[in-house]
Amino acid sequence: MTAPLYNTEILRLAATIPHHQRLPNPMASVEKRSPVCGSGVTVDVDLDGAGRVAALGIQVRACALGQASASLMGAHAVGRTAAELDATRAALTRWLAGEGDTPPDWPGLALFTPALPYSARHPSIRLAFEAVAEAAARAGTERAA
Repeated sequence: MTAPLYNTEILRLAATIPHHQRLPNPMASVEKRSPVCGSGVTVDVDLDGAGRVAALGIQVRACALGQASASLMGAHAVGRTAAELDATRAALTRWLAGEGDTPPDWPGLALFTPALPYSARHPSIRLAFEAVAEAAARAGTERAA
């Protein structure tokens, strides 16, 4: 028996996205859109002096899977470096592509295991992680300049 693609936990996460307000003057903002389904995510970040995410703003216009992914990202991105976020983004991409049996080391991502056979859903799941990794990298470049 396979687990349902949309379950109670996915729907709960989709309805409880943390940091759901845009930042007023972020160090960096990135908008990502899925050409497959039209889902979109905008992520704003501020970094602290050590290069870790200090503040986060998220705007999501996505399906329940994209919203749930943004919720998991938002719940655990503060305090992470651009390198950590990029490593998670890369690991998520590989895992969704079938290049590994275990989900990335990020709380909750195993929840998307039922979506593995549905490649059309993968871009929406990746959006928030792609946006936060790029925003943190841009903010780090701006901070260093």
